[in-house]
Amino acid sequence: MDAFARHKKFVNDYILYYGGKKEEFRRSTESDKTDLDIIRENHRFLWNEQDEEDLTWEKKLAKKYYDKLFKEYCIADLSRYKENKFGFRWRIEKEVIAGKGQFFCGNKRCEEKEGLKSWEVNFAYVEHGEKRNALVKLRLCPECSYKLNYSHRRKEVKPDKKYREQLSLEQPPSKKSKSSYMEKHHSRSRTRTSKGQSSPDQSHKLSEAGKESEHSEEDETSDAEYWKGPSKDADEKTREEEFDDYFQGMFL
Repeated sequence: MDAFARHKKFVNDYILYYGGKKEEFRRSTESDKTDLDIIRENHRFLWNEQDEEDLTWEKKLAKKYYDKLFKEYCIADLSRYKENKFGFRWRIEKEVIAGKGQFFCGNKRCEEKEGLKSWEVNFAYVEHGEKRNALVKLRLCPECSYKLNYSHRRKEVKPDKKYREQLSLEQPPSKKSKSSYMEKHHSRSRTRTSKGQSSPDQSHKLSEAGKESEHSEEDETSDAEYWKGPSKDADEKTREEEFDDYFQGMFL
């Protein structure tokens, strides 16, 4: 007999001897909580230094889940926009990979991806009986932007001038600008040639022709001197001059 069979036997003997029902021996599951329930109870939209003091294991679990969230853009619930009530939460990894909230509309019930605008919202909320504020960013399509600004207009986030200048510098010049530049360059070269100034190509050709004529003249002179006779050394002396030099060296 194993332990479970022994347990059932003891329970049955107890009921037969003392009376009662088996339901009274069943454990109550009302106080049971899953990890998701614990995270919901201890979750915070933003954690500060005071919240991280004296962390219990439940708060540590909620803080670990909070650290895995992506806090650049929010996902919004605009279902109660006429009451000026909005819900915001951070994005999870799957939403970041899919582009939800950045390349697609940040409203959880909208999948529009054209005409998106960035907005800054001062999010006032109550959390664990405490009032808090947080400045959050979200991207919405024109229709959802109207819902967000239904009561009063929020601040729209626009790119800085430096960012626009960088984009303009990074963009390649258009075909029209290139063609106009080439036309101006050709017109300038034509005006120069019409005034009597030679173009770079013509000057290059003239210089090459001058060099060729110089080489041809040098070749002709060298050939004519070659057929006149043997070459004469500048330092060659006669026999008499050699004897005079020899005797001068002896009498000195």
